Amino acid sequence: MAGILDVVVVGAGSAGLGVSYFLKQQGRDHQVLERGRIGETWRTQRWDSFWLNSPNIRSLLPGDAPDISEPWGASTQHQFVAYLESYVERHRLPVIADVPAEELSREDGLFLVATPRGILRARNVVIASGSLNCPKRPPESADLPATLRQLDSSAYRSAAELERGAVLVVGSGQSGGQIAEDLALAGRSVFLATSRVGRLVRHYRGGDIFNWMTLSGYLDMPRREIILPSGKLPPRGLLGATHTISLQSLSAQGVVLLGRFLGMRNGRLVFADNLDEHIRFADESSADVKRFIDDYIRRARLNAPPAEDDPAEVIAPRLPSPPIHSIELATSGIRSVIWCTGFRGDFRWIKIPDTIDDDGQPIHQDGTGFVPGLYFSGLDFASTRKSGIIAGVAEEAARLVDHLARRSAG
Repeated sequence: MAGILDVVVVGAGSAGLGVSYFLKQQGRDHQVLERGRIGETWRTQRWDSFWLNSPNIRSLLPGDAPDISEPWGASTQHQFVAYLESYVERHRLPVIADVPAEELSREDGLFLVATPRGILRARNVVIASGSLNCPKRPPESADLPATLRQLDSSAYRSAAELERGAVLVVGSGQSGGQIAEDLALAGRSVFLATSRVGRLVRHYRGGDIFNWMTLSGYLDMPRREIILPSGKLPPRGLLGATHTISLQSLSAQGVVLLGRFLGMRNGRLVFADNLDEHIRFADESSADVKRFIDDYIRRARLNAPPAEDDPAEVIAPRLPSPPIHSIELATSGIRSVIWCTGFRGDFRWIKIPDTIDDDGQPIHQDGTGFVPGLYFSGLDFASTRKSGIIAGVAEEAARLVDHLARRSAG
């Protein structure tokens, strides 16, 4: 059995490094493969002004002490990448950079991970490449003319890199709301095609909303209670990194709010008549989260300050009158379209039956694959609302490695 590893971990982002930490604690022979540099996605799929929307104290990986400066402050993606690099060095994790996993197969009870440097054999594999690394665009994007520059949120860097003229941002979730504000602050003319997505305030009742969601158990809500009747998972609510962002506050900054983007017809960009519904849904979702936290504060008998109005939520929206349902592209001044319409994982390199569904996504239960020894870490909403975000790494990684250890012992 010489040359056979206990575990191969694919991906050196926060999820993969968290798994590696616990594997090392158990003394398991393993290697972490990274297609690029440590934290590659953080380096290459974030815009220049990006900040993490989880506070520093809730962005720590397992084994690190919480005695940090500015625990409730925010970090840029560059600061977080530096943190990941230092984490690898401090905990001496066996990361091999610039070595992608090209194919995963199985033979004689072992996993075979093909790389440009050869094949690694292992008893277990943890895939921690994430489920949010390949941008998705709606089919309507194919109907737009070549004169429009189209890019995904992962390719956006700054307003200065775009062509002169107005910008259409499609999608009002995390990326769409933050990018629309970034463009507006840079003085660009911005149209925002909204979507049915929730919203979170940045601070509430004397504390950071992320901390309240952690303490109250809101982030521990299981996947089965989150999934929509359609079987799809909802987008995460819009949360500004340092302050609350709402559709209302964006409109006050000059962003032109529109309904859902429907496509191009006869030279015009067409939008649904559901802007009011989207604003109302965001308002209601914010209120729901606050009620959840209020209930927790009451049950725990905490002496928290009373709730105060958030300026971004009480400001009156500035809506087009009459509502805009179509825009003539030739006279609109729009030269760029930024698609903020979600991501998916790329798992095409996995060549093992019964591991990937018809939609190309992992078949698993709480991150444990149905092929013995195969695990998935860092999938969005894998088991709870916390799955897929940095704050969920320690809990998920410990659970998966514990399962792996019990399997190996058996």
